[in-house]
Amino acid sequence: MVSAEIAGVALLLVLVASIIAIAFRRSMLTKSGGVDFCWRKSTASDGSGWIFGQGRYREGELTLYRSFSPLPVASKVLRRDRLALGERRPLAGTEPDLLPFGSVVVRCTDGRTPMELALSEEAITGLRSWLESVPPATGSISGRQHGGLREV
Repeated sequence: MVSAEIAGVALLLVLVASIIAIAFRRSMLTKSGGVDFCWRKSTASDGSGWIFGQGRYREGELTLYRSFSPLPVASKVLRRDRLALGERRPLAGTEPDLLPFGSVVVRCTDGRTPMELALSEEAITGLRSWLESVPPATGSISGRQHGGLREV
């Protein structure tokens, strides 16, 4: 009986520590300019496979972190020179209930890999601005070298 109580307390402590780690990481990402993102590798309209998280822009990369992971490592890294935004599509199936209120789904490609991003209108504006921006050292606006908005 005592060992079951000890195991229960240990499990509770691990759960509380994980929640604190997740909340702390989310707070640090938000303070450092993190933006709420949802993404998935599938482009099917069934509403499944969405990953909830936050993204942070760093030079030529958009680093995506999962919301419910206590690990401090990135889940996905999108490079500016490989990311191309496509058309928006309406929410389908269970997506209106699943995704955050006011989300817009944008189809895109990471290199040749199709994927979808769900984010707010403000976050889309920020993403487009980041894709269109030119790193100061290059002095070129070639979409091939610096990403940018390309049709998918």
